[in-house]
Amino acid sequence: MRGVLAAAARLDQTKFNNWWMALRNAIAVAVPLAIGAAIQQPLAAVAVATGALNVAYSDDDDPYQQRAKRMLIWSSLGGLAVFIGSVNGNYHVMAVLTTAAWAFIAGLLVSVSTRAGDLGLNTLVTVIVFAARGAMSPKGALAAGLLVFGGGLAQTVMALLLWPLRRYAPERRAIAKAYLDLSENVHPQSEKVESAPLTQIPSKVQDAVAAVGRDHSSEGERLRLLFDQVDRLRLSIYLVARLRAELRGEELQSSVDEPASASELDHVLELASSLLHCVGQTLISGATVSESPTLLSELESIVDRAQQEKENPKAPLASEIAAALDVMAGQLRVTVQLARSTTIAGLEELARGEEAAPWSLRDTGWLATLRANLDWRSAACRHAVRLAIAVAAGNAIARSLAWEREYWIPMTIAVVLKPDFTTTFSRGVLRLLGTLAGLLLATLLYHLLPYNALTQLLLVGVFAYFLRWAGPGNYGIFSVCISGLIVFLIAATGVPPGEVVFERAVNTLAGGLLALVAYALWPTWEKATVSEAIAGMLDATREYFRQVIERFGRDDVIESAALTRKRDEWRRVRTAAEASVDRVAAEPGFEKHKLDLLNSILASSHELMHSIMGLELGVLRAPSVQSIKALAVYAHDVEFTLYYAAEALRHSRAAGEMLPKLRESYRRMVETRQDFSPADQFVILECDRITVALNTLREQVERYVTGVNTERPHLSLARGLGLS
Repeated sequence: MRGVLAAAARLDQTKFNNWWMALRNAIAVAVPLAIGAAIQQPLAAVAVATGALNVAYSDDDDPYQQRAKRMLIWSSLGGLAVFIGSVNGNYHVMAVLTTAAWAFIAGLLVSVSTRAGDLGLNTLVTVIVFAARGAMSPKGALAAGLLVFGGGLAQTVMALLLWPLRRYAPERRAIAKAYLDLSENVHPQSEKVESAPLTQIPSKVQDAVAAVGRDHSSEGERLRLLFDQVDRLRLSIYLVARLRAELRGEELQSSVDEPASASELDHVLELASSLLHCVGQTLISGATVSESPTLLSELESIVDRAQQEKENPKAPLASEIAAALDVMAGQLRVTVQLARSTTIAGLEELARGEEAAPWSLRDTGWLATLRANLDWRSAACRHAVRLAIAVAAGNAIARSLAWEREYWIPMTIAVVLKPDFTTTFSRGVLRLLGTLAGLLLATLLYHLLPYNALTQLLLVGVFAYFLRWAGPGNYGIFSVCISGLIVFLIAATGVPPGEVVFERAVNTLAGGLLALVAYALWPTWEKATVSEAIAGMLDATREYFRQVIERFGRDDVIESAALTRKRDEWRRVRTAAEASVDRVAAEPGFEKHKLDLLNSILASSHELMHSIMGLELGVLRAPSVQSIKALAVYAHDVEFTLYYAAEALRHSRAAGEMLPKLRESYRRMVETRQDFSPADQFVILECDRITVALNTLREQVERYVTGVNTERPHLSLARGLGLS
């Protein structure tokens, strides 16, 4: 209960929406009521306001094209939910079966994303509410659906007409500061370059990045990946600086003729500093810095020269210099690419690439994710079944009671019942207390203030504003605001709040208790299983990667079917891992730094999987790709690293001292690039990204299993640099 109460009392200010978004959402909800009052059409106005309120939850500050598409989908599905609920309202068996089926789909949508889960929940509530009004003729149901759809369109127009605040602005500034500070520290003229590995990222920056939290969107995960690369870059650049110092000492002795000079490594550090500065400026400005490609090209030419000289017997440091430059250049390439992908242009380019790929190869494809989670082993599937049974039972009980507004029973069950224990019980407590507080507050305001059209407009706007601004930060605030808002929406139809308070309080209490009983009969605890969920995801990634490599040079139906199965399996376990991390975050006693590491592991694994899918997509577009020996060796090392990471999460350290050096393996493959045809060069590019993502993931897993706090992320220096 302490954990439940702590979760209920938590006010997460990082989840507050910006004030402008809340204001435009509130305006779109309140204005239809004013228009309805002016033209004497209150019922139609309430329907339009309901549509605007539902679609408000899909509003965000992402690129216009993505936002418009999402909000139009929400508007359309909201209208469809109204139509279906209105048509079968008086047919009890049909209504119960319809809500059960809708509840199952809503529960399964949790596997796609938090926002998709919200869409399922909102439309489920809409079906329940409009079915409770009684059956309408198809024509009347269509009219009601169009009114709700129109409200959604109004909300969409408000979101698109006016320029939004930039999404993740504080996090972008914080990460940019980390890169700009590192840029200054690693410059060859800086006195801090020698102590770079000992410099910690300021706690303010870490706190700001923690606000990204459990956001698994493309932009959110890329920002977390960029933050995670700061320490890895610091170590790799330090090694170059250390080698520069050794070269300078040898040059003073003039006893060894090294192919690289200390001044050339000075230039390398200048290039690294400039590239880090470009990353910081990209994050601040939201536009790619034009100098980045030129700087990377110049760095690559130096790396190539170092590789050509690494076997020089007269240069003892040649091999170390070549390896250090290769590691640093690989990390900088991927970091610049990640920074570019967080810009508006980069995100739109990612979206276009996603849409151009076959739907089965879209890593954000919701159809593929849903299909993969239609499996009893999926936590989302089990939650969907539990939700469908509970909502259907609540709906059947409500329809047999002949109470007023009995639809609040199944509606409360739908809202309260969540996949995890703590969220369900804390939501249950907050829903009951928040509903009572909201009803009492609304009734008090109704009687204290002169109630007219202007007062109604202002009260609806105020409750809608706080609902969208502070509601995401605490479910109690959300419950108070939504309860007060509904009271005034109902009052707009001519029903005094006094007639609503008692009925809603009783029905909400009944629905909340039924939801808690349902979860108590079928609970889920995550703390003991989250490591296994992540390990299972890494196992599935390894199996899928192996299948992609085996696909090289082959084009048969059996291989394609096997790839589809492995990809679907990864989607299922990836969804389970994300859900497990989200659930364990709400359970009492789980350490914050371990939660941050789990979210970082998820972000790195997503980037890794995206690159593996890039390999598969390349094979589909160029089926002549042949199996290459160096690629086979590299693939073996990737598989072994993934195997080790999964086993480490299962508390086995047996493989720890035998880890391959992925960067060296990748470089050996690059040296055989003459074996690749021009159409096969995508292999080099994707494997470069795989190397950085997997090395990052491995380090994160090591910190997680050893309990090293992210504020002190350093492995032993030799081990960290040796495995990079």
